[in-house]
Amino acid sequence: MVKATDPDQSLIKLPSLRAVKAFVAAARYQNFTRAAEALCVTQGAISRQIRELEEHLGAELFTRAGRAVELTSAGSIFFDVVQLSFTNIGQAAERIRSNASSKHVVTLCCSHAFANFWLAPRLPDFFQAHPEIDLNLVVTQNFLSLETGVHPDMIICKLMMGHDGYHSQPLMCDVIYPVCTPQYLERHPELQTLQDFRDTALLNLSPYGRSQVAEHVDWDVWFAYHGIDFKARPSHAPHFFNANDYNLIIQLALSHQGVALGWHYLVAPLIEQGLLVRPVQEQLVHRETLHYLSFKEDKGRDPSCCKLRDWLTEQFAVHVEPHES
Repeated sequence: MVKATDPDQSLIKLPSLRAVKAFVAAARYQNFTRAAEALCVTQGAISRQIRELEEHLGAELFTRAGRAVELTSAGSIFFDVVQLSFTNIGQAAERIRSNASSKHVVTLCCSHAFANFWLAPRLPDFFQAHPEIDLNLVVTQNFLSLETGVHPDMIICKLMMGHDGYHSQPLMCDVIYPVCTPQYLERHPELQTLQDFRDTALLNLSPYGRSQVAEHVDWDVWFAYHGIDFKARPSHAPHFFNANDYNLIIQLALSHQGVALGWHYLVAPLIEQGLLVRPVQEQLVHRETLHYLSFKEDKGRDPSCCKLRDWLTEQFAVHVEPHES
């Protein structure tokens, strides 16, 4: 025999939700007529529901002054609480509606430079091919200490994320060479050898704030790789600009401000467009420095996550490294 459920007094004592909704509208607009229009009901219905709520609470909630109304002290206390509660209810309902819709959100974490130079030009093609997927992008340099609450479905960086349930697969290695604009070369016809480029205006990516990026390459390292003593750069040489923001470095290069080191997977599209050129053919190929795609293992059966992973993998598969010098 099923035992009867005792009356839930906490629910029974709650005021009518319809009456509370009318109260919130009236408090917001300070006018019963405008509240009625906002809720698509009559002004009389708003008045009845407010009166019902006041009787339930045993207190007046509004003072009437002609067509306008103002909250009483009791009304202000009640409004502060119910407005917050309605906001929470609305947000929870929206989250549920979003989860129930055909769209699915996939979270990808990557660096600022990767997002700006590699991902952004390709995203329109992805959105066109997969309109059912909404992408949530998180950019950072601190891949080892993501913000609380950030749990990406996949991460692209130079670290193998062999923890927290991620599986990492290699994507490519670094290929690094000098880049500048055609205009900069035209303005500096004296640039013929590597020593000449060592002594010109250089835009350098510094390691500061990038401690989690393995095997950092700057101009000193790049020239040493090619047997050029960077310390022999003359004191009267043009500016040597140093910054840890690669987006800024490339923007300055595009503004004809000097020569930057280009990571091939980032600058190749700019070279194809003719915005940047390779003034010399020497390059540094870092076979040991790999970029990885780390995929959350518990998303292996998630169709949307798998589609993004496969699309990213395909995009890198068609990536062709420049000829090694």
